[in-house]
Amino acid sequence: MLRGLGRSPFGPRAPFGGSATPNPAESTSAAVESPLPGIPAPPPPPSPPQPARRSEPVKENDPAVEQYETLKRHIHIQLVDRLDMNRVSEMDPKSLRNEIRSIVEHLCDTENPLLNRNERQRLVNEILDETFGFGPLELLLKDDKIGDIMINGPKKIFIEKEGRIQKSEVVFRDSDHLLQIIDRIVSRVGRRVDETSPMVDARLPNGSRFNAIIPPLALDGPVVTIRLFGSHPLSKDDLLRFKAFTPEMLALMEGAMKARLNIVISGGTGSGKTTLLNTLSSFIQSDHRVITIEDAAELQLQQDHVVRLETRPANIEGRGAITATDLVKNALRMRPDRIIIGECRGAETLDMIQAMNTGHEGSMTTVHANTPRDALSRLETMISMAGLDLPIRALRAQFASAIDLILQASRLQGGPRKVTSISEVIGMEGDTIIMQEIFAFRQSGVDPNGRAFGEFISTGIRPTFMDRLEYSGYQLSPDIFRQRVLLKD
Repeated sequence: MLRGLGRSPFGPRAPFGGSATPNPAESTSAAVESPLPGIPAPPPPPSPPQPARRSEPVKENDPAVEQYETLKRHIHIQLVDRLDMNRVSEMDPKSLRNEIRSIVEHLCDTENPLLNRNERQRLVNEILDETFGFGPLELLLKDDKIGDIMINGPKKIFIEKEGRIQKSEVVFRDSDHLLQIIDRIVSRVGRRVDETSPMVDARLPNGSRFNAIIPPLALDGPVVTIRLFGSHPLSKDDLLRFKAFTPEMLALMEGAMKARLNIVISGGTGSGKTTLLNTLSSFIQSDHRVITIEDAAELQLQQDHVVRLETRPANIEGRGAITATDLVKNALRMRPDRIIIGECRGAETLDMIQAMNTGHEGSMTTVHANTPRDALSRLETMISMAGLDLPIRALRAQFASAIDLILQASRLQGGPRKVTSISEVIGMEGDTIIMQEIFAFRQSGVDPNGRAFGEFISTGIRPTFMDRLEYSGYQLSPDIFRQRVLLKD
């Protein structure tokens, strides 16, 4: 937690009260000096373009902002010099934070007693965030209404708040400052990011997904994308309140989980696949042993008996990589009742399908696709990446026997996320996999605020796995499958 305390995250030490702006006399003399001896200096440029050229530097080099940053840098250096690192490692984190807060407050009074109460409190919080947390990101991470944070370089930070993307006022000091925060995040989960490995996937302490890509691949400075899940996963009641699905659809999904049907959750980026998977996990029996396999652990299953496995990238020598395929093969030796793969991306898909067909019913995975039919096509493509020369009919027969239900999650225009289709895989007809849609969401249009609206419908088709639900002790009324409009939104 205290990684980086021994060095200042503000870069080279600067004298207190110093200014980062250049000497005006030097810049003026350089501007008027003649390029050749004996030739008079050129006249100054005309006055109209001057204000346009000077407006941006004046805003960027605000003396008040520079003085505030200089004071913060100086107090942080004083704090690091006073810390006894041996004692820090032995103290309780809460007590340590309180003690450091009192030290920072004392330094604020000593270095600049003219700060008002709000400025002093802000300065103390920012120094604590730099010391213990993730610097300027802390302010955004504490906002429960923010779903995504997108950092395009140190000065351009965008957030998705309540379904809409907007620019944030939060900025980093420079690219080095942003790189220090990235390094602090990835080092806590055993990952690294540098010029030899400029891309990284990691997770925050609360399980949120973190991705970073740095120069030379990112041309305008480090780029960071954070998908926030929050410390408390959404429950089924929350998703019902948000009209992500209807009670009838929830009843079918609950029965499918208790009857140990194999489920694939399909959807695009940001459509809510992981949230839906977390919610469905609450229906898993408490005596089942669940093994999860992910690239960056972000699932928050609501069970006690869960084993979490995470892939590992290659080291700096290109060795030691552990892939999802390796973990799936090992998981089969760990006596699992259910295997959950966070997302199928490659050759591990074949091992997952085989596990579903060999006594590990109730397994789940997610896949990027726009429709349930596209999801099956993507699974075919990913299995072909395993390098096995299998007939296409044999592959599709494996799918038809392994997968029972495909849930399609979508993020509609304006931000609402919904389960737009629940489809059953019922078998093969020739070389074609036969599917039937049980519930669906049909979009009707877009309201004046730019938000999509429509209606949930029941198609009138009764699923063929109703007997499996009854065998598992779950009774589902046939009336919920009657063809009708379930809910308008």
